[in-house]
Amino acid sequence: VQLQASGGGLVQAGGSLRLSCAASGRPFSSYPLGWFRQAPGKERECVATIDSSGAGTYYADSAKGRFTISRDNAKNTVYLQMNSLKPEDTAVYYCAAGGLLIIRRSPAYWGQGTQVTVSS
Repeated sequence: VQLQASGGGLVQAGGSLRLSCAASGRPFSSYPLGWFRQAPGKERECVATIDSSGAGTYYADSAKGRFTISRDNAKNTVYLQMNSLKPEDTAVYYCAAGGLLIIRRSPAYWGQGTQVTVSS
């Protein structure tokens, strides 16, 4: 599975961004998917995951109520809608798939990162 993330950029605090991650390779619909982020000097953290059915989601406390993960299996794409962005959301965001993503936040596949910068 190859993952290609896009949609990052510079936004003011309180603004919104939607990240997209397009997948190619094995059947997309069978994979759990997720978004991680890594800020400078910090460990990579799992922001959100979605199971293969799309019915089960997980959000980090920092993302609850502001971020929404979704998937479109027809387009082989997973999204992360980010609203009410804060400067502390500034990080490189990575999409991920498969592996033990749901139970251990340990995916088998990673996409390249996309930079999100939130100015105050």
